[in-house]
This record gives sequence, structure tokens and C-alpha cells, in this order.
Amino acid sequence: MKLSAKGQYGVRAMVVLALNYRAGPMPIKEIAARENISSQYLEQIFLELRRADLISSVRGARGGYILARDPQEIKIGDIVRVLEGPIAPVDCVLEGSEEVCERTGDCLTRGVWEKLRDRITEVLDDISLEDMISTRKVSG
Repeated sequence: MKLSAKGQYGVRAMVVLALNYRAGPMPIKEIAARENISSQYLEQIFLELRRADLISSVRGARGGYILARDPQEIKIGDIVRVLEGPIAPVDCVLEGSEEVCERTGDCLTRGVWEKLRDRITEVLDDISLEDMISTRKVSG
């Protein structure tokens, strides 16, 4: 599984919001400048994250974006699923896709793809935004 730029940028922007969680809303232009991301592209990403209730927007002179929940409650897997879709290395192991392939019952490789999906999911769902910024605070 390879993340697109959208997934990578979304996680990076969310980490910036987590770093500034207690400081209040951040303007999108500031986040984009910090991460060297087009602000127009970041707006598209934030629209999806806002619809998924991972971030909130605040209007006004001191407005911007803020995490909708505490950084400990938002997992990297949550962000990736919103921006990339279901986590699976191949279509036949997408959740609810047992009927995508006529070989599901006797496929010799399906077990490998399921294990890979499960490990990727386990890692992404084990790391919160808080974990990400704690690592940075320790090493930075």
C-alpha cells in the first residue's frame, strides 16, 4: 500500500494542528507554509477531514482550523481512511469485499493479503497524533 500525496499531506497537517492544539485555531496558510503544501490543495484535504469530524473550522480574525478532538483520540488510521479510503493492499481483502473475487474460497494468496492488511491497520490504529508529537518533543 502506497499513500498518495493527499494522505501524506493530510497526516502532516494534522500533526501541525496537534502541535498547536492548546494554542487555538491556525490559519490554513500558516499550516501550508510550515509544511510546504499548496494552500488550495490543503483546503481540499481539510474539507474531507472536516466532513469526517476530525477537524473544525473557526471563523473570524483569529479563525482557522483546530482538531475536533484531543490529539490522543485521533489515530493515524482515522486520517488515512478518510483521505485514502479503506486500508487494503489488494481489493479482494477490502472489508465487505468477499464477493469481489470468484477465487476467494480457494485462493492461496488471500491469507498473505489479509495478514498484510491487518498489520498495516494495527500500526496505523496504534499511533495517535499525541504519539506523533510526543516523539517530536523528545527528539526535537
